[in-house]
Amino acid sequence: MNIIQIEIIKNYAEIIIIALMAMSFLLFFWNIMLQASLNKFKKRNAEFFSGNKIKNVDELILEHSKNLKSLDKDIQELFNISNQINLLSFLGLHKTGIVRFNPFKEVGGDQSFAIALLNGKDNGIIISSLYTREGTRIYAKTIKNGKSEKHPLTQEEEQAIKIAMQGEPIKIIS
Repeated sequence: MNIIQIEIIKNYAEIIIIALMAMSFLLFFWNIMLQASLNKFKKRNAEFFSGNKIKNVDELILEHSKNLKSLDKDIQELFNISNQINLLSFLGLHKTGIVRFNPFKEVGGDQSFAIALLNGKDNGIIISSLYTREGTRIYAKTIKNGKSEKHPLTQEEEQAIKIAMQGEPIKIIS
């Protein structure tokens, strides 16, 4: 160093010392702030990984990814089962309608009946029983979309089908 530089340092020594002390104080304060922030991060990190054998974010993300794939597989299985149940619900006979009637107005009571058994697509059968003094006759007719394609329906049979298509569990009309 030359003499001029030494003279400048002597003249401004107090200012340089004060500036260095201020910088030291700022660096010390900044170090305390960083240490507090680091401790807060460690605490959150400990809470985040608590209960897990995993100690870093990469392993945790991979573990969650595996869990999500497993859950996605389970959801897909449940979706398929739900679709099968839905399909079976349309195929099973679960709509019923029963109408009791007297085919001969002056004689007997409501001993005759028509019962409609339909699935979710309004397909199924209708069974009719006509009671007379001489005997009982039973008829069965196939139903497609709420109508008989091959055989004409009686008024009571149509009424039983209408009741069944309304979806009431069991309704008997005398």
